[in-house]
Amino acid sequence: MSGMASDHNNSSQEEYIPHYLQKEDPFASKLSREADIIAGFYLTIIGILSTLGNGYVIFMSSKRKKKLRPAEIMTVNLAVCDLGISVVGKPFSIISFFSHRWMFGWVGCRWYGWAGFFFGCGSLITMTAVSLDRYLKICHLSYGTWLKRHHAFICLAIIWAYATFWATVPFAGVGSYAPEPFGTSCTLDWWLAQASVAGQAFVLSILFFCLLLPTALIVFSYVKIILKVKSSTKEVAHYDTRIQNSHILEMKLTKVAMLICAGFLIAWIPYAVVSVWSAFGRPDSVPIRFSVVPTLLAKSAAMYNPIIYQVIDCNFSCCRPGGLKARSSLKKSR
Repeated sequence: MSGMASDHNNSSQEEYIPHYLQKEDPFASKLSREADIIAGFYLTIIGILSTLGNGYVIFMSSKRKKKLRPAEIMTVNLAVCDLGISVVGKPFSIISFFSHRWMFGWVGCRWYGWAGFFFGCGSLITMTAVSLDRYLKICHLSYGTWLKRHHAFICLAIIWAYATFWATVPFAGVGSYAPEPFGTSCTLDWWLAQASVAGQAFVLSILFFCLLLPTALIVFSYVKIILKVKSSTKEVAHYDTRIQNSHILEMKLTKVAMLICAGFLIAWIPYAVVSVWSAFGRPDSVPIRFSVVPTLLAKSAAMYNPIIYQVIDCNFSCCRPGGLKARSSLKKSR
């Protein structure tokens, strides 16, 4: 019986034909022209705001590049990833939405898919590093005494190597990039999981190393931070006002860092859910009109991070005059 079931599964996988091979033109838009125009205007606004916001963050940081602290270096790297998504990727999709079809063929499709995955993976791994940095600084106080700028640059090298490896793996023959079901954008070929066991292994590896593991580390870091903050609140209540203000500032900064990660995950998790369903659910069960919404939501992730950076700067500028003294007093009291 098990042999018969295995033969049935293998035959069903062999019979499966992905959507981009079912029709002669996989790059023709499956949406109405009006929907494509709306999506094109939406991406244009997102792209302009993201480019201006992240470009401003990078420009202002470059003016004081020698004074950047390790945590600020990681923030600049996140802005570079977001700017890369906006500059390298969005023009392709904007032109295609307005043209009512993907205009750049298979070569452009694979380039667009690689760039989107490369910068998206870089953003998530950078935020994972930021969350671990916050966790170590708050829960292990001695960590902050030995962290130097060169450690941050080593971390950046690891982040870029990690993103490059996983974005390039599909070109080694174990995966691929393919057009989305609606035709005017490209992504990882999630549909390989419907075709073979090797495709399933590829998709599961991508999901684990580029989504589940980083997300788990982010959640772990902030859960531990929340528990640490709650346990230290009673202790801080016995100190003077300056120490209490310093504690409040640390809590605010941690909440803002959590907001950055939460915003990214909220934007990308719906897309990940739809992708997983496309890979392992019933073939072609995701409606085309429904599949475009998570894609557009994910593309907005790069827009609002500069706004959060400004919130961080405001918190620092509002509390900076007494911040160092309060932190010094807190350290001596401990």
